Amino acid sequence: MGNETTTNSGWRSNKWVRAAIPALLLHCSIGTVYCWSIFSQEISEYIGYSKGAVEWAFSFAIFFLGMSAAFLGNVVEKDIHKSSLIATICFSVGMAGTGFFIRYGGLHKGSPLALVGIYICYGFIMGIGLGTGYLSPVKTLMLWFQDRKGLATGLAVAGFGAAKAIASPIMQGMLEGLGETGIYKMFFILAGVYFVMMFVGHLLLAKPAGWVEPTGKGEKPSIMATLKTKPITNYIGIWVMFYINITCGLALISQEKMIVKCVGLVAYAGLISTISAVFNAGGRLGFSAWADTMKDRNTIYKLIFILSIAFTGLVMLTQGIKNGEGNGLLIFLVLALIFIVNAGYGGGFSNVPTLLSDHYGMSSISAIHGITLSAWAFAGLTGNQVATYIVNHSGEFIEHGTDATGKAILINPVGYQNVLYFTIALYIVALLLSLFLVRKSDKALAAEKK
Repeated sequence: MGNETTTNSGWRSNKWVRAAIPALLLHCSIGTVYCWSIFSQEISEYIGYSKGAVEWAFSFAIFFLGMSAAFLGNVVEKDIHKSSLIATICFSVGMAGTGFFIRYGGLHKGSPLALVGIYICYGFIMGIGLGTGYLSPVKTLMLWFQDRKGLATGLAVAGFGAAKAIASPIMQGMLEGLGETGIYKMFFILAGVYFVMMFVGHLLLAKPAGWVEPTGKGEKPSIMATLKTKPITNYIGIWVMFYINITCGLALISQEKMIVKCVGLVAYAGLISTISAVFNAGGRLGFSAWADTMKDRNTIYKLIFILSIAFTGLVMLTQGIKNGEGNGLLIFLVLALIFIVNAGYGGGFSNVPTLLSDHYGMSSISAIHGITLSAWAFAGLTGNQVATYIVNHSGEFIEHGTDATGKAILINPVGYQNVLYFTIALYIVALLLSLFLVRKSDKALAAEKK
């Protein structure tokens, strides 16, 4: 009995079992929301709607991710078991519901009910699961890994980024193996798989035994009072530069597949997509671990924006997207831009909770992080849409070979090139904010005095 008690006590107080593994189980599940592009065309054809109409389901999912994180941050703060259970149920039910309405749409082509049902299930219900699931492990990780907060949050958020690279080939194989009805069957199967993964994560997730949440009105200040411990412009600066980083990342990533075709790498599009997903995940882990070694975590954002501006500028000056086909140097620059932006996009996510904790402390970090994720909600509605608008209203579409079915591939090199004018302007604004509006944290100032 003594050995059994010791063993149980050991795993119950193990930071990997109680924080890192459950965080990965949760984030590797919900991160598959980014696999949308793999099956969106199949959904649109199966239910009889345009791809553009179906695409709004993904935009709604990202919007409600940010909004649910903002409004349910206090629930996460008070009870991670309740929030992780909400995440598990909403994500799996939303995925199963999406499968149901895809099947309904297949039986009733062009049915508005099918499209609205997909919006509600994939967008709203899954969106709530995404927001609560994203937030639930973050504070827990920072409490368990006090000395390496960046590494810990980077590990979990890297799981969110790596989910696409892991799940994409599996989903592609399922679509091909299940035949014509594979699209809705895939959603039913994945709903069950992700429910099991997330429920195990929910059962394992726990804060350290020694951590006691402040209670009582007099002991724990309101979120606004906490934010006002620094000039409010400091928080506005963090929110806006976070929003800009996501907007620019989504603007380029949403056009990534077509940009790759422009430079003559259509045969390698799948491989490049996987590599960019690896850079996304690597940026989440690498930039956050690197920030642990810095006195001021805001330095990492300055580096992300400087790198993004430099490579965007190079591709703009050389007209790399427009003139890249057959030119090895220009192809290298275009791919470097795609990979750097993916890494910076991921790094922006993993560093924001630790940057906020450095500025505002740990007592209300889940709620403050949740409010900050509202930037993700608005970026989800603007990044893709603005890039698409620029591509559709500048340059011209030209034929560039055919796909596997013999259908002509249409590309707009000038339009994709013009997206860079939009992103570089925003990156410059973000850099100025990080330089002049976001102040050094008390932790950074104390480190400089040593």
